[in-house]
Amino acid sequence: MTKTISLLGSTGSIGRQTLEVARELGLTVAALTANRQVDLIEQQAREFHPELVVLWEEGAAQEAARRLSDLPIRVMSGHEGLMEAAQLPQADTVVTAVVGSVGLEPTLAAIRQKKRIALANKETLVCAGELVMAAADQYGAEIVPVDSEHSALFQSLQGCRDPKEVRRLILTCSGGPFFGKKYEELEHMTAADALKHPNWSMGAKITIDSATLMNKGLEVIEAMRLYRLPVEQVDVVVHRQSIVHSLVEYRDGAMIAQLGTPDMKLPIRYAFTWPNRAQTPDRLLDLLTCGDLTFHAPDMEAFPCLRIARECAKTGGTSCAIMNAANEEAVGLFLRGQTGFQGIHRLVEEALARVEVKYEPSLADILEADRRAREVVLSVAK
Repeated sequence: MTKTISLLGSTGSIGRQTLEVARELGLTVAALTANRQVDLIEQQAREFHPELVVLWEEGAAQEAARRLSDLPIRVMSGHEGLMEAAQLPQADTVVTAVVGSVGLEPTLAAIRQKKRIALANKETLVCAGELVMAAADQYGAEIVPVDSEHSALFQSLQGCRDPKEVRRLILTCSGGPFFGKKYEELEHMTAADALKHPNWSMGAKITIDSATLMNKGLEVIEAMRLYRLPVEQVDVVVHRQSIVHSLVEYRDGAMIAQLGTPDMKLPIRYAFTWPNRAQTPDRLLDLLTCGDLTFHAPDMEAFPCLRIARECAKTGGTSCAIMNAANEEAVGLFLRGQTGFQGIHRLVEEALARVEVKYEPSLADILEADRRAREVVLSVAK
């Protein structure tokens, strides 16, 4: 069981809920990292007294150092600080809750230190899943997923004695705010429209990914890597209520699912206590009042990002890294009003058409693919 954590991404939705769980379980917090939210990370640091605070932006780090000068806390910035936080000797668990491919290298660094990885950064496995899983095998690091869907699969696989018994993994998907709409209807949807998620409270980037279904595409790739299955054995169903978090279908026809309220603290708590479980102070699922549970096929014509992600999963190599980086930049453009909702998938496809895919890539190849994809998106969008 976890005793001390380094939290990469403490001011985002997952990070804030992680600290709620840390408070509840009495965990020690060794490091906190954020992008630039000085006010919030100062509050967190004064409560949890970490050894290290990291702000990605240099100016924000300087301001944090000034504000925290009365406490024995080191303050660092940028990539160097993030890598330091991921490798602190006293932390037995590293929570990777940063958004995007920036989480890749710190996760690999933590794996080399044999930490438990409470993985909430799906881009790490999307971009470099084979490298990450090979490193985890080599160094004996545990990877316990925090994403609600992958935690559900993880829990539903606990009794599986032989991976060959698994017929398929079934990821559930809320369908986002635009469920039921056709492609043409989505052309003029705004960021404000897309940020209205029906069930979950999340950061802007993941909420937009949920609206395009790219989030589910990323999760398909993550599941492939984490559970070492081909994409043909990973399916998606739309489940509007977000009560069934995912299912495993076994070869004898049995399905095992994990159900619960749409609350990220459940998978966060399990990532810390696994293989045990802790008492929850939160609201429990009431089957008598949760309503009907429904399931639908995803519409990949209206939401091409899910189709694109599945195609990249089959292609392999650096295609997933290209797709992920292009999507990150395209979502940023959409949030700033510089492209339309369906412009997101078009920009991703443009990057995939222009950036060469390399097979059996090194980490350097993956990082270069990431860089080139971002360049393409930004140049096309000008």
